Amino acid sequence: MSDNTVPRQANPVGIPETAAKPARAAAAAKPPRDFRLDFFRGIALFFIFIDHIPDNKFRYATLRSFAFSDAAELFIFISGFTAALVYGRAMKRDGFLLASARIYRRVWQLYTAHLCLFLIFSAEVSYTVLHFNNPLFADELKVGAFLDEPAATIMHVLTLGFQPSYLDILPLYIFLLALFPLVLEALRINLWLALLPSLAVYAATRLWGLAMPGYPEGRFWYFNPFAWQLLFVIAAAFGLATAEGRKLLPSGNWILWLCVAFVAVGGIIEITWTLHEMTGWFPALFYRQLWPINKSNLPLPRLLSMLAIAVVVARCVPQNASFLTSRLGWLAVLCGQNSLEIFCLSILLSVLANMAQTIYGTALPVQVVINLTGIGIMLSFGLLMAWFDGGGKIPARPHAETGVGTGAIA
Repeated sequence: MSDNTVPRQANPVGIPETAAKPARAAAAAKPPRDFRLDFFRGIALFFIFIDHIPDNKFRYATLRSFAFSDAAELFIFISGFTAALVYGRAMKRDGFLLASARIYRRVWQLYTAHLCLFLIFSAEVSYTVLHFNNPLFADELKVGAFLDEPAATIMHVLTLGFQPSYLDILPLYIFLLALFPLVLEALRINLWLALLPSLAVYAATRLWGLAMPGYPEGRFWYFNPFAWQLLFVIAAAFGLATAEGRKLLPSGNWILWLCVAFVAVGGIIEITWTLHEMTGWFPALFYRQLWPINKSNLPLPRLLSMLAIAVVVARCVPQNASFLTSRLGWLAVLCGQNSLEIFCLSILLSVLANMAQTIYGTALPVQVVINLTGIGIMLSFGLLMAWFDGGGKIPARPHAETGVGTGAIA
């Protein structure tokens, strides 16, 4: 492991001591980065890539096979948590107006990334349809309407109503972040000022079927923002509490054991469903009672599963866990720190993987090559982005530090 310490310099470039002290004090006051968030966001991106490949045997190793929730919940939870962590501090430091402007700058970045991703995605599908004589490929990925009638569809692309397969989670994140300044201000005033309206919208969605209309006519957003906003708001509440040094959950081990029990029971049930899918004969526990757990409207088992997993990880995985700064773990951290770029890459790689399976089949050796190649490309791109952000230098892996910080979830 390389040493990333630098020698102390005596007042370089002649900065007056009175001016240097506030800068050092601000740097000292800044809390250390929680690499757990980056690591698990990177893992979520790998899972998204794997889960998007049809008939992929490797999907049996992702979160969806061991819990009611999957990579989508993990991605949205971490996004809500980190958004409150970052913009909560900005709002406290710079005020509502400037912090909101920064949030909307991020919304614009997400929006333009989505449009660029849609363009390349459509080009990939078009190439497959034309050169491999597979018109069903466009219908499988739900982009056929755009290829058939681009003039009629383009406005729905721009307004996020037209969402092909794989391109439905960024519109959700854009929607949630567009409303985030109000949510964050409400959380800063009082926790329940944000949670009660969020719970009411979620309940109305579950009871009366509120949904965001999509395109073509009769379709709706796959990730219903009126339901998924609750997970985002709860995660933001924990993130803001962490930024302010508060704890939301009561102390004591009973919360941890309750969450462990829920995760264990849900995991056992989901594993039986996975084994049933793999074998066709293994008994699936409570299959009739619980299946399908509709992902679009974020049913309560999926929501509670993600929250329970978050509590267990926060309590049981310390900030200085050695695997976070191991060689492979650090590569996952770098991917998580460049999540937008890696996410877009994962979607494009999923389409290419789908195309490769169309050509070469779905035999296990083919899938091994496809999955390892895709994850290797993602890891390499994460390292490249870190090298670029570091001004041409690969950031050194930090040394494990003493002490355990778990934040508001603990």
